[in-house]
Amino acid sequence: MLFNTLLLALKEIRRNMMRSFLTVLGIVIGVASVIAMVILGDGTTAYIKNDISKLGSNMLTLSPGKRRMGHGSAGSNAKPFTMSDVEVLKQEASMISVVSPYSMSGITAVYSNSNHSTSIYGSDNGYFEVRDWVIEDGREFSEQEINSGKSVCIIGSTIKNELFANQNPLDEMVRLGKFGCKVVGVLKSKGSAGFRGLDQDDLVVVPIKMFQRRISGNRDVSNILLSLKDGVNSNDAKEEIASIMRQRRNLHENMDDDFHVRDMKDIIDTMTSTTKTLTYLLGSVAAISLLVGGIGIMNIMLVSVTERTREIGIRLAIGAMERDVLMQFLVEAVVLSSFGGIIGIVFGLGTAYGATIFFDIPFMMNEMIVVIAFLFSM
Repeated sequence: MLFNTLLLALKEIRRNMMRSFLTVLGIVIGVASVIAMVILGDGTTAYIKNDISKLGSNMLTLSPGKRRMGHGSAGSNAKPFTMSDVEVLKQEASMISVVSPYSMSGITAVYSNSNHSTSIYGSDNGYFEVRDWVIEDGREFSEQEINSGKSVCIIGSTIKNELFANQNPLDEMVRLGKFGCKVVGVLKSKGSAGFRGLDQDDLVVVPIKMFQRRISGNRDVSNILLSLKDGVNSNDAKEEIASIMRQRRNLHENMDDDFHVRDMKDIIDTMTSTTKTLTYLLGSVAAISLLVGGIGIMNIMLVSVTERTREIGIRLAIGAMERDVLMQFLVEAVVLSSFGGIIGIVFGLGTAYGATIFFDIPFMMNEMIVVIAFLFSM
């Protein structure tokens, strides 16, 4: 009986192809929109998480000034850090494996007839470990170079390409502003990262003492990078760091911190949560079109009943039960919505795949949303 009903439903759908197509179009759009939005949202979340993690894993950043909404610090008059603060953290912070000072400034790098505006960082070898940098060619700074502030530098791959092209930059002299330094290493490319897609490879790293003597002209340390030991809770580590720094900066119990600690994990979690919320919101909006498509099928079936009053009367007259007539129209509706769901799945996956290639984000297949969208359409 059910098989015959299905054949009658397919025959009726085939007899009104244009109307059937327009009827399922709403379901197709709804299913495709839901699937595409969720997959793109998941891909964006994965992309942002991976992008931010390029800045450094398991990393804390200690900066002077109070934390303000968004990012950065408020209060330009906050007392800067010194190398003594770095040494104390190395000795007393039990949850920290690496402590690395760094200061940064803009500068123009010149070699032969080529020049390039870039960023110069004053730090030590701990900077490469905390930021997950790999020396592709050459070496890190020696202890003697760090302690004496010798004029040596390690450059990013962008600097290498801009100034040296295919030439080997090792042991060459590069002019940074008004002084020259010897290139002793080249960093492996990490590409762009961060919220604005900044080029991580566009940098020059020099010993912190050289930076203080040649660039800043003082002994201040702008920021301190810290790498957590394995298995350490970041909140516990931040409390320990805050306790040490409050003692160092002579802050009484009723005084607010004039420094703040940023956790890369917190930033990743916040951005992931935000993008997931937006994904669910967009998916919900797309689901409205799926609901509208279902209402469209309902309206068409009601019209179909009105148009086929004579057919229904004949079937009832020759012995068909009311439930048989009802079953026929329900099967037609389910077949239409199922076709719409299948076509919508194909179209949604294809659209999502093309969009991920266009926007250069990973394609994150979500089987659950595909099943939910299809079952909802049915």
